[in-house]
Amino acid sequence: MGEAKEKILIIYHSQSGNTRKMAEAVAEGVKGAGSIPVLKLAGDADLTDLLDADALIIGTPEYFGYMAGMVKDFFDRIYERGLKEQKLFRKPYSLFVSAGNDGTGAKNSVERICIGLRLKKVQEVIISKGSPNESVLMALREMGMAVALGVKEGIF
Repeated sequence: MGEAKEKILIIYHSQSGNTRKMAEAVAEGVKGAGSIPVLKLAGDADLTDLLDADALIIGTPEYFGYMAGMVKDFFDRIYERGLKEQKLFRKPYSLFVSAGNDGTGAKNSVERICIGLRLKKVQEVIISKGSPNESVLMALREMGMAVALGVKEGIF
């Protein structure tokens, strides 16, 4: 098998460490599929990172029934130019949420923005309440692997 060419951008924000653990599990799955995980804090990621990636996986904690401010900041920074870039049209994305409540507010807010950016949702959200247990981490590894394989096989 040749060198991995697919890059999967995983952006996240984490204060407690829960979302970071979740992002690392996603990255393990991407790597397991033979693709390149690009793991970045939302505050450090930019439009170039997104344009260079074949897919986007977003991780956010739920704060006050909404996504983390740094994840929203990422979207704010890429929005104007991102809409003008045809390479964003239908770029695959998926989402995971570290919830203190039920996670639906964070899920809905991210999904609304992704619709506006014309990204293509390729997997249902994974929501973990509290510290992620092994079954959640396994589901996140599977998410990373599924997105990477979907890109590799041209499904997405």
